[in-house]
Amino acid sequence: MRLGVIIVSYNTRDLLRGCLQSLYEDAARTPGLDADIVVVDNASADGSADMVADEFPLVRLMASQENMGFARGNNVGLKLLGFGKEGSKEQGVRSREKPEAVLLLNPDTELQPGALAALTGFLQDHPRAGGCCPRLNYGDGSFQHSAFHFPGLAQLILDLHPIPRLMNSRLNGRYPRRLYDGDRPFLVDFALGAALLVRTRAIDAAGLLDEDYFMYAEEMDWQMRIRREGWPVYCVPTARITHYEGQSARQFRRAMTVALWRSRLRYYDKYHPAWKQRLEKKLIARAMKQRIGQAQAALAAGGVNTGELRDQIAAYEEIFDLLFRK
Repeated sequence: MRLGVIIVSYNTRDLLRGCLQSLYEDAARTPGLDADIVVVDNASADGSADMVADEFPLVRLMASQENMGFARGNNVGLKLLGFGKEGSKEQGVRSREKPEAVLLLNPDTELQPGALAALTGFLQDHPRAGGCCPRLNYGDGSFQHSAFHFPGLAQLILDLHPIPRLMNSRLNGRYPRRLYDGDRPFLVDFALGAALLVRTRAIDAAGLLDEDYFMYAEEMDWQMRIRREGWPVYCVPTARITHYEGQSARQFRRAMTVALWRSRLRYYDKYHPAWKQRLEKKLIARAMKQRIGQAQAALAAGGVNTGELRDQIAAYEEIFDLLFRK
């Protein structure tokens, strides 16, 4: 199989190095695989682009001078591989056919032996499949859900008001753990963009990613369009990839919190009926008011991390404003 691989990186030099090493090692052990690897660096300040240029000279590197986000960054990679109306005109495109499939891969991933063989083999054996994803594990070996049902009201309510015993249930969009523990591929609504293999014909049918998403929900939107074009997506649990996504407590990040809800609202506006959008906005507004009140109370009580509390209040107020912005 002719495989394109796109990695969009941002300040993940050491993780990116490990990702590329595992990618080359697994490609070498996969018979008949011709991998064309593209790294789109989103203006990293940690030397990521220089590391790729120095240590992986066969990688096609696009070093951006700005942080383009996930969707636009992957679209740059897709155009370099010949996709889209401008694909054949992009500088650096080789005079060769497009790959048969494209793997979107996060820089904080590490392929386990046989992952590429399992994923590409599945697409070859199932010509009507539009894409597939692996089973993901965190860096400590614990299980991570790699695919989900498209979001509904129950998921929104649980996100706003978590109930621990329901967080891994169907109500929260999760597939049963037993499916991941088995060896049979299973149909999913959409897979995480951390590791997603998509057939070229499905990409041609659905088009590129929606660049109005800066971060979050863009792969969900893309797979919704892929599914609507008649190309189902599957999880292949025999393919294993480690995802070094941080699991420890992180400092509250205002920009990412606002970006998450801005993306969700865009997804709701595109795919949910008007009555559902109105209800979703009411639920979010009520929750944001509650969170603002809680953060203000903690601040008034002399909360230790005053800077983080102020960031929380500012983020929740910005999200509240997004709900009613024309």
